[in-house]
Amino acid sequence: MLEPAQLAGLRGEQIVCATAEACAARLATSLVEHLRRRLEMLARVHVALSGGSSGQLLCSALAQGNALRAPEWARIHLWLVDERSVADGDPRRNFGLIRDGLASHVPLPAENLHPMPVQQADGAERYERDLRDGLGERQDASERCLDAVVLGMGADGHTASLFPGTPALEERERWIVLNDGEQVAPPRPRMTMTFPLLNRARLIALLVTGEGKRAALRRLAENPDDHRTLPVSGVRPAAGARLVWFLDQAAVPD
Repeated sequence: MLEPAQLAGLRGEQIVCATAEACAARLATSLVEHLRRRLEMLARVHVALSGGSSGQLLCSALAQGNALRAPEWARIHLWLVDERSVADGDPRRNFGLIRDGLASHVPLPAENLHPMPVQQADGAERYERDLRDGLGERQDASERCLDAVVLGMGADGHTASLFPGTPALEERERWIVLNDGEQVAPPRPRMTMTFPLLNRARLIALLVTGEGKRAALRRLAENPDDHRTLPVSGVRPAAGARLVWFLDQAAVPD
């Protein structure tokens, strides 16, 4: 592991590794440690994972390490950060990546993996209701939040399916919405978690790798508060939460 990047203006901690694979392995280790601590306090924990290149890297690292035991996996629920509007079985669907890249390699009960119902008219409302029901089992209202969220970042600065200049960036109440607009990468619309949910997570991990992310990271370090044009800047953890960037050397600006 290399020294922290110390990008001025970047919120949260920074962990820099030599390669993308090393970053994913470091994140997997940190995530397992965090979930074990949460499992000591809670009957069940809820984790939201992203798709894309960052999701693929993490799923591979978690599946290979398999550091969690079967009784622990039985108490973990996996949710999707976002999803494309495609049918089940389409290779572009994030659910397939998480199911095939992780869930099929670990002893996670099938009912603990929650796909987004993108093909249903009321899918966003149903997904939010299911998640609220799951978190609502906790007696302590302050713990009714995701235990961990893993996000990526696109070259345009988007995270989840929160793209520049799109309506979901201004959502302040709903946890799950359909997001659309010219800057949403097709297929659209996309179902996505929103900042009111993401920012309450106990751990927010951003896995950002590759030279194509350098320009966005540089812009973010220079202007960390313009979430309309650089949506990832809207990731602002609540008090007591932890935000950690996992960066490979190729992504770090000179």
